[in-house]
Amino acid sequence: MKFYASIEDAIRQLEEEEQNRFTVLMKHGTMSLEYYSPKKVDPQTPHKQDEIYIIASGEGLFFRDGETIRCKTGDVLFVPAKMEHRFENFSNDFATWVIFYGNEGGETL
Repeated sequence: MKFYASIEDAIRQLEEEEQNRFTVLMKHGTMSLEYYSPKKVDPQTPHKQDEIYIIASGEGLFFRDGETIRCKTGDVLFVPAKMEHRFENFSNDFATWVIFYGNEGGETL
């Protein structure tokens, strides 16, 4: 299992993905680490797993379940499984790490 991923690795791997705006860098059990860089529009739909975003570069707005906040490089965001969310009005250099984890439907308390 790969245990290290640099931002340079992520950018290079994403550039090799011709149609996707994300690339998977690590997987272990239910966890996966992706690098995501939408262009102009974020077409996301709710996911089956819980997820954490760590903004790698740029800034923008983040819509989550009816609430919108500003986010920037270094910020961390959480989205539970099945919740509507997306990035909006983001800068051209916007990119984020995405960590998916847990069972389908999300973790429970």
